[in-house]
Amino acid sequence: MPEPITGTYDFDAAARMKQTVDKGPRYAPLRLEDVSPEGMEQVAVIRAAFSIPESRPFPDVSLITLRHPGMFKGQMVLGIELAKGAIPGRERELAILRLARLARAPFEWCEHVDIGKAFGVTAEEIERVLEGSQAPGWTEHESAILRGVEELLSDHCLSDATWDTLARTWDEKQMLEFPMLVGSYLMTALQQNSLKVQPKGGFDYR
Repeated sequence: MPEPITGTYDFDAAARMKQTVDKGPRYAPLRLEDVSPEGMEQVAVIRAAFSIPESRPFPDVSLITLRHPGMFKGQMVLGIELAKGAIPGRERELAILRLARLARAPFEWCEHVDIGKAFGVTAEEIERVLEGSQAPGWTEHESAILRGVEELLSDHCLSDATWDTLARTWDEKQMLEFPMLVGSYLMTALQQNSLKVQPKGGFDYR
């Protein structure tokens, strides 16, 4: 079994940025007037689900993936379900941040630093996510969340020890949701890295 990365994951961040961001995006965002009728139905669904007013520009990453409206719809059905899912938002964001680090995903990391803060993840905890599940300061449950991400990425399966620790706090819906959460955001990282989606200015990706 491959050993999970449970500590700091060191890699050349500048080289990764050059690979996954420079000269991107590979497809330009559509203008809203160029989105297909099928795609515009999804725009309305997303605005309603996440309370995005008509006055706010639609995210570029979505306007890129709306080039394939059927796929976008499938992604968003799962994304909305996970966003309103059984796992508390703060714990969900800790998992996504660790995933984004291990996937070396600049756009996903930068987006979820901001989203995580909105759900109560502190700047200190964001730094601790970089140190992984073994970092001092996590509760047993929080450490198991990060460890679960590390195991799912390395061996595509939760160990009995991690499962049992999580199951002492989470109910069966949360346990069923967790691997899907990790898989969904890994899928998104693969797409965003490959499309070279541009992170927001002023981000800190190390």
